[in-house]
Amino acid sequence: MNLHVSGHHVTVTTSIRNFLDGKLTRIKKHFEKVIDVNVILSVEKHQQKAEITVHVSGKDIHVESVDMDLYAAIDSVVDKLDRRILKHKESLQARPHDALKHQVQEE
Repeated sequence: MNLHVSGHHVTVTTSIRNFLDGKLTRIKKHFEKVIDVNVILSVEKHQQKAEITVHVSGKDIHVESVDMDLYAAIDSVVDKLDRRILKHKESLQARPHDALKHQVQEE
């Protein structure tokens, strides 16, 4: 999993990067096919915004959260991402993937 963290009007410190990496381990537990994770942290007046875009096989998942505290915004956005990843995983498991050549046609 490639993790890219960028900040708009905020410096991304090692403690923020370590906090993000620790929180994103939940995503790795639920869904192993994560290819790329892009995190954008920004500050607008007194609001802290965290956006995460996850590229998984076959789909891009984007979530965002706004809070007064940056760490609270990161917690909230990772919770949202966790729910979306589980929903995506369940939808993949619910679909039968029978190939057409393996289906027996009765005549």
